[in-house]
Amino acid sequence: MVPSRSPLNREEIVDRLRRSLGEDRVVTDPDQLREASVDRFRKYTAVHGIYDGPFPAAIVNATSTEEVSRTLALTHEHRINVVPRTGRTATEGGLETVVEDSVVLDGSGLDRIIAIDTEDMSATVGCGVPLQVLEDTLRERGYTTGHSPQSKPLAQLGGLVATRSIGQLSTLYGGIEDLVVGLEAVFPDGTVTRIRNVPRRAAGPDLRHLVIGNEGALCFLTEVTVRIFRYAPENTEFHGFLVDDMATGIAMIREVVTGGFRPAVVRVYSPEDAHQHFAHFHQGRCVVVYAVEGPAGIVRATSEEIRRVAAEYPHDPVDPALIATWFADLNWGPDRIEAEKRSMVERAELGYTTEVSVNWSRTVELYDRVMARVRAEFPAAEDLTLLGAHSSHSYQTGTNLYFVYDYRIRCEPREEIEKYHKPLNAIIVEEALRVGGSMVHHHGIGKYRTPWTRREHGSSYHLLATLKAAFDPHDIMNRGTLLPLEP
Repeated sequence: MVPSRSPLNREEIVDRLRRSLGEDRVVTDPDQLREASVDRFRKYTAVHGIYDGPFPAAIVNATSTEEVSRTLALTHEHRINVVPRTGRTATEGGLETVVEDSVVLDGSGLDRIIAIDTEDMSATVGCGVPLQVLEDTLRERGYTTGHSPQSKPLAQLGGLVATRSIGQLSTLYGGIEDLVVGLEAVFPDGTVTRIRNVPRRAAGPDLRHLVIGNEGALCFLTEVTVRIFRYAPENTEFHGFLVDDMATGIAMIREVVTGGFRPAVVRVYSPEDAHQHFAHFHQGRCVVVYAVEGPAGIVRATSEEIRRVAAEYPHDPVDPALIATWFADLNWGPDRIEAEKRSMVERAELGYTTEVSVNWSRTVELYDRVMARVRAEFPAAEDLTLLGAHSSHSYQTGTNLYFVYDYRIRCEPREEIEKYHKPLNAIIVEEALRVGGSMVHHHGIGKYRTPWTRREHGSSYHLLATLKAAFDPHDIMNRGTLLPLEP
């Protein structure tokens, strides 16, 4: 690829952008540029006011597809690295500006709900529409997208599609890739492409998947059409069970899911992870959780199957009201994020997660191996205040494991990610790949997991690298994301 270093200096980049888009679209405020250089809203250095850069030259606040196209045509011509973003809830470094004098292209201004079609059961929105806004609008009419990530109060549709997001109700509704019907995207030279909204087609490869999950490394998503579903909250039922070990919990949920039943929520928490959610009743045991929603007949049949399967395993039942209360308070809004930031500063503590996927036959092995290796090999194990996991998204062939780890930070802020997160993340990723799983289930590769991209894809890495070279020959789109940052 052609090196992406721009021949323009910082001032020239800003001048060209302003001439093309107008003064009001281009932000150069130093505080905003510093904040735009990182993506994780809980990053430890950022809460201490430490931003080491490199900082972007400007933030472009686009309000139309045409403005996105003009911006990319300019950055393509002058070899300027672009970091696309919308809701800014990314966690894997995908929004970090690792190339000097990048341009952050923000699509939050494309925030119009374009159409809600209750006959064809779809909703078309701009990339900057917050998921919570779309959900609230749909639910007023008796519908839902079925997509409910923990970031729902903050996330926007463009970022959710670009990172191949998953929601808490995924076992019923699927991931974002199952919801997207059609979309519009702008490629690095400014070319606008629309993939039409159709129920299904067999006209070659599914081109939607060149855009879904591209993490801003191939194109900029400007519009998306998603499926919608009838919403009947009055039918929702919750179930909970205490079991003695993860193997029992995994076996229980596997039998329900592979039997053809689709509860909206299917989870198993290890005792350590259960303690932070269910401390008032988990009794040091694993917690199995289900939420069932949809038409009354389907809810009734699914609940009957859940109870039938549970009866085959040693367990104690949990009051469904306790599960309903837990589920109502899962999402992260601005208040909880600010509280966590304060905790990081005041108590020098931080929590991280690494989520992977694995076939049913290797799930318990993966869980056991990660827990054993962290306890035996992690150099700062004495600083861990929590090490656990849960399965939260399941499929006919397997499930995911969402490892959680909290720790006291006994080092300078700049050293935190190297001392704690990276070695823990590496153990989990390596073990997932060792058992034939995926190194990432739904947070995206970003820039933090690129050291394993080649191993993740194996011989199919050629396909990913060829797509990048074909669509982004000057390597200007979110350099260092998806593919490793090369010298």
